Amino acid sequence: MNISIKEKILSQLINAKGEPVSGQKLADELNISRTMIWKHLKSIEEDGYVIEAIKKKGYVLQSIPDIVTPEQIIPNLNTKQLGRTIDYYTTCESTQIIAADKAREGAPHGTVVIAEEQTDGRGRLDRSWNSTANKGIWMSVIIRPAISPQFAAQFTLVSAVAITQAIQEVTNLTPEIKWPNDILINGKKVTGILTELQADMDIVHSIIIGIGVNVNQELSAFEESIQKTATSLKIENGEEIDRSLLAAKILYYLEKYGDLYVENGFKPIKILWESHNCTIGKRIRATTLRETLEGVALGITNDGVLEIKLDSGEIRGVYSADIHLLGKN
Repeated sequence: MNISIKEKILSQLINAKGEPVSGQKLADELNISRTMIWKHLKSIEEDGYVIEAIKKKGYVLQSIPDIVTPEQIIPNLNTKQLGRTIDYYTTCESTQIIAADKAREGAPHGTVVIAEEQTDGRGRLDRSWNSTANKGIWMSVIIRPAISPQFAAQFTLVSAVAITQAIQEVTNLTPEIKWPNDILINGKKVTGILTELQADMDIVHSIIIGIGVNVNQELSAFEESIQKTATSLKIENGEEIDRSLLAAKILYYLEKYGDLYVENGFKPIKILWESHNCTIGKRIRATTLRETLEGVALGITNDGVLEIKLDSGEIRGVYSADIHLLGKN
């Protein structure tokens, strides 16, 4: 990974945790002049960081802006590949569209496209997704796993487990997964996942995982029509959440469980998914493109297919559907 001098300086300021960082030490370590250090510090300040110069001691980072730039995410990142290339936008139409284009152009495995705001964010079935500026995580991750195209859809479930683990670690909240791609807190949707495949008949070229997390919105940020079904981490937790830290944790767990899936198949992911789910054992309504089914969700198969026991006793497998929870059996 190529880290810029500016990113290295900012990383040292962040890691110092309020202690002064010597300008001369920075210059010596980075093999550049004190003048260049000063210019990079000014550039960092232009990004919204507040830096205080303390005579004969160095530079202290006083405050950090709430942004999800590479400079903010990378110091929190503990991955080998995911997030080692980050393309950042203050605003864009859709990170998913940009990532799909970059994947076709050969962007490496683990490339992340992230934005402060999307003007045309999309979820499943081409539904709109409200991407409030500077309040959520709106990102798409390009992965190139060595799997057959028939198994690509299971990365939706892998992603759900990863995001759930990341949210739980950062916020101490207890998210639940509603099959296949919604993450709920206290019964309200906080995250959506959209996976799109680029493949030939027998080979996966890339999977683009679109992730939308409502992080720091107030209730008023949501349209009145969805205020009973949507929420944010801040609403549920009562505190502002560090978006860059959460983004880094999502990438960490996505790499961890993605690698686990490629190496060991779906079985270990299935166990993790079931431990977080809020679908199994519930009476549900599943609406597919062809029909609507009602019954009790029995669980998911080793292929990630949801099995439903209908009132007639027949057991049906559902590969893709909108799920509505109707209550316990």
